This record gives sequence, C-alpha cells and structure tokens, in this order.
Amino acid sequence: MADLDRVRRWADALIALHLDPTVWSFGFDRATTRAGLCSYATHRITVSRHLAARYDDDEIHQVLLHEVAHAIAGPRAGHGPKWKAVAAELGYEGKRLHGGAIADELAPWVGTCPNGHVHFRYRKPTRALSCARCSRRFDPLYRVAWEYREVRSAASRPATDR
Repeated sequence: MADLDRVRRWADALIALHLDPTVWSFGFDRATTRAGLCSYATHRITVSRHLAARYDDDEIHQVLLHEVAHAIAGPRAGHGPKWKAVAAELGYEGKRLHGGAIADELAPWVGTCPNGHVHFRYRKPTRALSCARCSRRFDPLYRVAWEYREVRSAASRPATDR
C-alpha cells in the first residue's frame, strides 16, 4: 500500500521535472473506479485516495507517469500515438487503463447473479441487468439482483477495521 504523503512528493517532483509547477498542481480525489485524472481545464493531476491506499508504490508511480504523459501530450492526444510516445519516454510501462481493483468495499449497490457472480455499482441501477460473465447479451435467466448496503467511509470506521 502506498503512503499518501510519499505519493504527493512523487507527484510534485514529476510536475516540477516535466511540467510548469506554477501552472500544474497535484491532489487526491475521491474516485472509486479510476486511478488517476489529468484535468486540462484546471491544470491539475489527481489520484484516487481510495485506490492509492490499495495499490503498491510501483502501481501508483505508473499512474502518476500515465497522468503526467497526458498533461505533456495535450488534450487532443487521448491514448493515441503521441501520448504513447510521451508515456514511453517518461518510463511508463503500464497499459492505457489500470487493471487493478476498484474500491468494491465502498460501492453501496451489490448485485448477485443466479450463478453467484458479484457485481458492484456506485449508482442505483436504473434498469434490469444480466451477468456479463454468464451471457454476452441481456438474458433474464442471468438477471442480477441488486441490494443496497450502508457504506461507511474509511474515516468513520474504527482504526482496527481499516
């Protein structure tokens, strides 16, 4: 698990090295399904506080490199050839998207298919869904049954639960 103070120091160092630190800044956000974000509108790179606490140092460093590459490549580069070239030059070795787990323990909606596959959502499902692992198309035979659960944030849990 990455130490958040260390992540901030790495991010600040990468920004100072590759970007203009008077323009670009770093922060943590509350995202639960994405690891990082590069906002061109605010000139800010953010990393999910929830996922940073779950990933190891190497994974978080790769997330930071990914987002810095976006900042350098520009808003029109997406994950195309220009971004890939910049990312490789920075030492980024990962994929376009993180393959790590989302913060499932924070998802208030938990669904289970008839075969026992578990699904997590952060917003209330608005239509019937079937399990994608059981069928590629909607199939009422594999309809997911959703339940709401009360989720306490990490800050409100006792230290022994974290």
